[in-house]
Amino acid sequence: MKVLVAVKRVVDFNVKVRVKADHSGVDLANVKMAMNPFCEIAVEEAVRLKEQGIASEVVVVSVGPATAQEQLRTALALGADRAVLVETADELSALAVAKLLKAVAEREQPQLLILGKQAIDSDNNQTGQMLAALGGYAQGTFASKVGVEGGQLLVTREIDGGLQTVALNLPAVVTTDLRLNEPRYASLPNIMKAKKKPLESTTAEALGVSTASSITVLKVEAPASRSAGIKVKSVAELVEKLKNEAKVI
Repeated sequence: MKVLVAVKRVVDFNVKVRVKADHSGVDLANVKMAMNPFCEIAVEEAVRLKEQGIASEVVVVSVGPATAQEQLRTALALGADRAVLVETADELSALAVAKLLKAVAEREQPQLLILGKQAIDSDNNQTGQMLAALGGYAQGTFASKVGVEGGQLLVTREIDGGLQTVALNLPAVVTTDLRLNEPRYASLPNIMKAKKKPLESTTAEALGVSTASSITVLKVEAPASRSAGIKVKSVAELVEKLKNEAKVI
């Protein structure tokens, strides 16, 4: 089984995000970038499937600038076999990314495609579902457990009522949730080995995919700062303030 894993380059989750002065987007100058945490979980799950003898090859793919090679090398150090970078300097919509991933999947012919359920920058939770729809793949979202039984993929997913297990025919798309696994740290020897693993670079034009978007960003603003809270002496005073000051009741 070949596994294709999508990873995204995002602002490190420890960094405080700043908005550009002209409100055109997020300021990325001199900002530490990292692999999206949900994508780390996706890479870890693919590597575990390989260690169990279920997967024969793990290919990681990213869509982004040339600097996204850093995150692909990290994935290679974690155990992936090779990497593909679809290089673009444009800010792409989830649909455009899904189209590019579909094109890569058609070329690679994986039996399993694993993505993080969402990226911590756009927070859309769309790409995996769009990829499944475009490619006609079965899909299991918000996976907290993945296994293979009788030629089918068993995905336990988190839903409002608890847990649901679905049996998927391959090829299939799986999006990872937080409780699926705990990603490992890359060892120094593996980091050195990753530098010699193959990393291919291509473009949307070479894949024959149009990434034109109908979405226009008008303005980006930072969340309004919250005022300090106050203490009240009684329930009656709380109700009075909610009614007359906050006007929420």
